[in-house]
Amino acid sequence: MTLPIGFLVELDRHTRVVDGGRALLGGFPTRLLRLTPRARRLLVDRTIPVRSAASALLADRLLACRMAHPVAASLPAPPDPRCTVVIPVRDRPRQLDRLLRSIGTDHPVIVVDDASRRPAAVAAVATRHGARLVALTANVGPAGARNAGLRLVTTPYVVFADSDIVLDADTVPTLLRHFADPRVAMAVPRITGLPTTATTWIERYENGRSSLDLGAHPAPVHPGTPVSWASSACVVARVDMLGEGFDDGMRVGEDVDLCWRLIDAGLRVRYEPVVRAAHEHRVRVGDWLLRKAVYGTGAQPLAERHPDFIAPAVFAPWSMVFVTALLAQRRWSVPAAGAVLGVVTVRIARKLDGTRHPYRLAVRLTANGALGTLSQASALLTRHWWPLAAAGCTVSRRVRRAVVAAALADVALEYRHEQVPLDPLRYAVARRLDDLAYGAGVWLSALRGRSTGALRPRVTR
Repeated sequence: MTLPIGFLVELDRHTRVVDGGRALLGGFPTRLLRLTPRARRLLVDRTIPVRSAASALLADRLLACRMAHPVAASLPAPPDPRCTVVIPVRDRPRQLDRLLRSIGTDHPVIVVDDASRRPAAVAAVATRHGARLVALTANVGPAGARNAGLRLVTTPYVVFADSDIVLDADTVPTLLRHFADPRVAMAVPRITGLPTTATTWIERYENGRSSLDLGAHPAPVHPGTPVSWASSACVVARVDMLGEGFDDGMRVGEDVDLCWRLIDAGLRVRYEPVVRAAHEHRVRVGDWLLRKAVYGTGAQPLAERHPDFIAPAVFAPWSMVFVTALLAQRRWSVPAAGAVLGVVTVRIARKLDGTRHPYRLAVRLTANGALGTLSQASALLTRHWWPLAAAGCTVSRRVRRAVVAAALADVALEYRHEQVPLDPLRYAVARRLDDLAYGAGVWLSALRGRSTGALRPRVTR
């Protein structure tokens, strides 16, 4: 399978063109890709237009290395763009009506009523909009409801949309363009809050930093990268690549499981933030905390199905030594951590031998690796391992210092980066409540499953 003529990819913002175009540095994991003279001529202003077999091969290689992304607006539309919208719903007739109005009449719609308490209200909304209604007699959860709709789809593509979503007119057509890549099985938009005035501080926090919002930059969905999963709140997928669809046995995390199964099969999942789907966030603290905890309970079932993907943090051996030295908080800690970074810099520079400035590049890569290590360690202390950290704070001054430093640094960096419409104090409170609720859900799932699989970091070379 090759990329078609007319396909266009653009280098990721973190991919560096080095040595005047003789090599590219970037991707996940970071690598140096040396370009032949012929390949250099194919790179045009950080883009590679597919015009020949050679350019198709290079563009595909960069996509596989996660060094470049398709330019959605420039991709050719699929020859047969027909799709069916499947909506799982339980009650929520008002939200369903709003979603169906945003969809319009361009696509057939299947509404799967997952055993609503007031089914007549849901049926009336579906009938009013001309949608096909599938009424389930027993509540099977979102995964089972989506599968019930999927079995009735006869178009090449399916759109899964939750009832609390509102679709923009260009969301589905733009996502369909990603299927010009024959390896793409699924594409997802950016999930944002509804464009209304937020009524509570929790809603303002969610509008700026929702768990469903994966950021402003395009990315491949892949474990161990900045976009390691994608929500099924809004998904466009190729029907013939979904197999049996979602795992009916999962009430939480079924979207992550499907993403990872597709990726494990060698297929691609694209995140495209150029288009959006608006989500009705929870506005009351109790409901919000419960939803965060529920998200966390999906960790152990995912660990059982995907033990290589679920790790809450991924460290290289050197980064484990680096962060352990700093957490020790001894007189030798900073010199030891500095020595580790020095050794790593030299080793990276040797791998970059042949470039013009190997040590300059190595220093930059080492610094990025150190910051990533500290970020992951902070997340472990304040999110995934917070019960252990809290217990440690009662007996150790060093643990208290580490936790306070991690929490303050996390808030300072994230608040500046996310630009949440909330004052720093309430943002800090919401951030910590978010982590505490999610972490509690992870620990609850680990206790139920009698396994620490969802809590163990992974060390990899």
